[in-house]
Amino acid sequence: MLKKHKTIVVLPAYNAEKTLEKTYNEIPFDIVDDVILVDDSSSDNTIFLAKQLGIQHIIKHEKNLGYGGNQKTCYDKALELNADIVIMLHPDYQYTPKLIHSMSFLIANDVYKVVIGSRILGKGALKGGMPIYKYIANRFLTFFQNLLMNQKLSEYHTGYRAFSSEVLRNINYKSNSNDFIFDNEMIAQIFMKDYEIAEITCPTKYFEEASSINFKRSLKYGLGVLTVSIKYFLHRNKIFKINIFNA
Repeated sequence: MLKKHKTIVVLPAYNAEKTLEKTYNEIPFDIVDDVILVDDSSSDNTIFLAKQLGIQHIIKHEKNLGYGGNQKTCYDKALELNADIVIMLHPDYQYTPKLIHSMSFLIANDVYKVVIGSRILGKGALKGGMPIYKYIANRFLTFFQNLLMNQKLSEYHTGYRAFSSEVLRNINYKSNSNDFIFDNEMIAQIFMKDYEIAEITCPTKYFEEASSINFKRSLKYGLGVLTVSIKYFLHRNKIFKINIFNA
């Protein structure tokens, strides 16, 4: 345990056979107490490999529920196991597990309740191979979101996140989309509850095995982000009530 805090890493997996072992082997088990892998109906040997690695908590979706649906199962299980700190880490090795120490200590020391790994702070995004169109979209969307949500994050779109269990219990994440926009809705819910979010510089890697949405789905995601930001603004200013913020 880290300062009497039970720390659990959740791995939302989909066809992660080629990268899971490398990701798992870099998890710092000097502070991490448990690992949960949720397989979203993969067509490869992700489940078999997870068992070979000795991951104790493995959940398989018989039907693909989507990225957001996968995370819902991850967080439900982590809370069931009485986690104090929950780290969401992609098993595709796009984000380094070596930052788990830094992220966890900020929560364990009660400095922040939420910490995210930002690819935009520093030069991690482009240096790691982020496609230029995604970088430009990231900058535009983040500017728009900060404006409507009155925040100053460097990015809203990273998949590397650490939460105090208090936050997960106090937001209505189960009402969010099962698709990729889940991440954005979750950040909006966190800000709606007046939690602050810390950011740390995070290197990233873009390579063939790393999961990434295509251009068409990126457009859909971008429109979803704009919609979430507008809904946040309307709800925050008591213009219109939005269900996902009624927790």
